[in-house]
Amino acid sequence: MNYSYTNDSAFAQEQDAIDFFNSYRSRFLFPQHEGKDAVYFCGNSLGLQPQSTAYLMQQELKDWATFGVEGHFRAKNPWMHYHHLFSESLSKIVGAQKEEVVACNTLSVNLHLLLISFYQPTAKRFKIIMEAGAFPSDQYAIETQVKMHHLDPQEAILELHPREGEHTLRPEDIIATIHATGNELALVLLGGVNYYTGQLFDMQSITAAAHQVGALAGYDLAHAVGNVPLALHDWKVDFACWCSYKYLNSGPGGVGGIFVHEKHGNNPATFRLAGWWGNDEKTRFKMQKGFVPQKGAASWQMSNAPVFNMVAHRASLDIYDKTSVALLRKKSLHLTGYMEYLLNLCTHLPFEIITPKNNEERGCQLSLLFKSEGKQLFEFLEKNGVIADWREPNVIRIAPVPLYNSYEDCFRFYELLMQYKVVSIN
Repeated sequence: MNYSYTNDSAFAQEQDAIDFFNSYRSRFLFPQHEGKDAVYFCGNSLGLQPQSTAYLMQQELKDWATFGVEGHFRAKNPWMHYHHLFSESLSKIVGAQKEEVVACNTLSVNLHLLLISFYQPTAKRFKIIMEAGAFPSDQYAIETQVKMHHLDPQEAILELHPREGEHTLRPEDIIATIHATGNELALVLLGGVNYYTGQLFDMQSITAAAHQVGALAGYDLAHAVGNVPLALHDWKVDFACWCSYKYLNSGPGGVGGIFVHEKHGNNPATFRLAGWWGNDEKTRFKMQKGFVPQKGAASWQMSNAPVFNMVAHRASLDIYDKTSVALLRKKSLHLTGYMEYLLNLCTHLPFEIITPKNNEERGCQLSLLFKSEGKQLFEFLEKNGVIADWREPNVIRIAPVPLYNSYEDCFRFYELLMQYKVVSIN
């Protein structure tokens, strides 16, 4: 999709004036720089705090003080069923049925739990396909799961590398590797959006290819959930997990979430580690021997809901309930395209954008790979009120989040980049 932009502040102000989401900025708390809101482009690492978080937290603290243990039943939002507050909102965000999602645990814990269920290697079918340079938590989880089955990671794990001279994976190469691995393939596990390059993978096609050779497909959606449209149920994805502290704005270490397709989640024969909170709710408090999994993703819960940890998650999802990922995506395409347009005007700086140019193959992140001066520029931006993300060895990640970032944020960033030319010369 082609858009028309101009590099002046009037254009940015005009776009903000007609932006449906511009009023949403007031729902979030921005870090301050010299008495003004900082330019915050780090939502792909930690989202901003919703204004309502403190109020909701006070409600739970009040109920704890008032009711003690009886808050499990008598609190305004009874803690006994607290995780149910998130199912409908999450199902809309990831494109699932309510029973296929649950907010629980944390990302790495959930990834291990799901791999225990869905990586069941045999002597013939034991290989896992993942992207090279995946986020460390994915690398560590897969390596140790393979070792747990007494297999050699060098033989069991197939890493997908970009072609020589390229930074992202070609979709056709992913599919070709799946078909080439064939009946030796047990599982495809990818990040929905690669954390380093910002590449959005075609999860529907990848899942279909995995199923064609008899394998399963799962995804780490840490950088995809709340960022790009998802249709996990319709794509027939087997499982997925995510964190909530990036685009879902649910605070550092916020509660994670999982998706399990109904064909697995509603099948009692699907192996899962047993936790008290995953047991059938009707018999949970009978304290009987023998785990009876409840239907759906909720049976992968380990313990009762961490209510205080979940408060910010609820505050953020309340905001998502007032809009849709489709509307956010519409702005995201235009806003990220505007940022890309401005960056391409900064020809004096030694970087290239390694995120795919095709806006359908990326979310709201742009990764800038520097030949030199990257860290110096990053520190210059910090000193001037821009909060971005530095990734070793030489990448600055910028995430213009459609929910709270503005066109003027992008233009301010561009102005600073143009200033840096003068600063570096002097």
